[in-house]
Amino acid sequence: MPTPSLPAVGTLAPDFSLRDQFGQTVELSALRGTPIAIVFFPLAFTGTCTGELCELRDNLALFADAGVRLLAVSVDSTATLRVFAEREGYDFTLLADFWPHGEVARRYGAFLDEKGFATRATIVVDAQGIVRAAFSVSPGEARPLAAYRAALAELGAAPSR
Repeated sequence: MPTPSLPAVGTLAPDFSLRDQFGQTVELSALRGTPIAIVFFPLAFTGTCTGELCELRDNLALFADAGVRLLAVSVDSTATLRVFAEREGYDFTLLADFWPHGEVARRYGAFLDEKGFATRATIVVDAQGIVRAAFSVSPGEARPLAAYRAALAELGAAPSR
């Protein structure tokens, strides 16, 4: 399986507009002023995805303490993501990269054409929209919480504008 080519650190994060689990439009550029963690995951209601997002749910303070908004993105529909969020108690935004299928994941180098979904990729964007950290693992592997801590630390290490 080829390694995805994620956005380079120091570049402007590709803008996007997706609907959340409530059907509301979320546009990345409209969130400027707030650091963002974009967390691509393959599919709702699957073992590794559920476990990984539950770990993020249980550690939301890690993001809140850094002033970072968490956006989790999959190719699932908004209806699926709403039920998934309600069932698992996710108190963060889930975004549907449903149609055109996986378009945002493709722009971020995270879409796996042979699988039809995104790999597990995380991109941390500063308040100006600049990528400060990017990492990924294979679809069957969960991202360790330590990788999120290291990525969030890059926000503090970024040169100020």
